[in-house]
Amino acid sequence: MSEATPLTAREAGLVGCRRCGRVWPIETEECGRCGAHLQSRDPRSLSRVWAWWAAGLIAYVPANLYPMLVTSTLVEETQATIVGGAVELAQHDALGVAIIVLVASVLIPVGKFMAIAFLALSVHRQADTGAHARHKLYEIVEYIGRWSMIDVFVVAILTALVQLNALASIHPGPAAAAFAASVVFTMLSAQSFDSRMIWDHLGGPRPRPRLEERAT
Repeated sequence: MSEATPLTAREAGLVGCRRCGRVWPIETEECGRCGAHLQSRDPRSLSRVWAWWAAGLIAYVPANLYPMLVTSTLVEETQATIVGGAVELAQHDALGVAIIVLVASVLIPVGKFMAIAFLALSVHRQADTGAHARHKLYEIVEYIGRWSMIDVFVVAILTALVQLNALASIHPGPAAAAFAASVVFTMLSAQSFDSRMIWDHLGGPRPRPRLEERAT
């Protein structure tokens, strides 16, 4: 006797509230617990995902090309990009800090771009395998989003602490604003993704008799 493929909530005639998690009949339009609008699937989800994704990618380019920090002293003014600053840290025996900067500023953002694109493409192509792994990947992208602002936090702290007036001063460069915008756009892209679409084609088409038997 073959094992029955589990039904999704949509196939069972149910819809879950994305705010509080309460489950309601699929024809319900408003959550009776928190008042949120209920929708089984967001048909415009992928359009918003790609729009925010493209905006984040565009902002990420100047974030790496322009200086993140501008340091002014009595004798000179120096500028450092994200990668250039990490290289200087490594040269001054701060390899651990340099690795943290590279991971937070390069590895995580690029990984997020790739992960969001992969999830959106897999849903668009109606992939019916690896649903659990893709949903876990989505949860990871959502979780690490809050840590993507570490570079902006570092710039803000240095700007506040290293203000020695005539001796030296540190100011955020144009890359700081571009990097912050890129992080915000990618977070909005991830939040726009309707993760429920991952499960829509799980197991492929289902035989009609099985659904009728379950309904009875």
